[in-house]
Amino acid sequence: MQISQLFNQLNNQKLTKLLTQTIALGVGAIVLLSSTNANAAEQVVLKYGTFQGQVSIEELSQFTETGKTTPTLTAYLQAAQQDPAVARKALKAPIKADPAFLNNLLSSWAGPILVDQIGEVVHPPVGRLDQQALRSALSASIKQNGEVTLLGAIQNYPNTSVELEGDRLISVYERLSNLAELL
Repeated sequence: MQISQLFNQLNNQKLTKLLTQTIALGVGAIVLLSSTNANAAEQVVLKYGTFQGQVSIEELSQFTETGKTTPTLTAYLQAAQQDPAVARKALKAPIKADPAFLNNLLSSWAGPILVDQIGEVVHPPVGRLDQQALRSALSASIKQNGEVTLLGAIQNYPNTSVELEGDRLISVYERLSNLAELL
């Protein structure tokens, strides 16, 4: 009897340990999978010539979706003498196409050209444009919405902070619009 009790106790300890590890693994997986953009940008540094200010991704997303600005964003747009309607349109204007086609476009000879165009406006705060990082941000945007937008590139950029060159925003928007018409 003592041997069977010892065997049952060992099995219960192993079972408890296995169950604890399984629960811990499950909780870890849920945390990792539920935070899809854990490495995505959180802050945007708006730059207009020598003017520079920070806004959150939430503020920029709200502005792009609803047209409503926060007092901070309103002040930045006024200081930069930027028309909010035009800036909003430029941020949300899509290049719509089949997601597989857009991903193939990014992988083709035209991909670096498209990435460079968007990289003129959206890039890391310091250093040179990381084409692969921006390409992955664009791919993530395509997977989410089936389109490429400047806001999507910003939201999915794999860095905690990203710069938005406001003085180049309109010209890049116009070039992307021309490209969208060709697609």
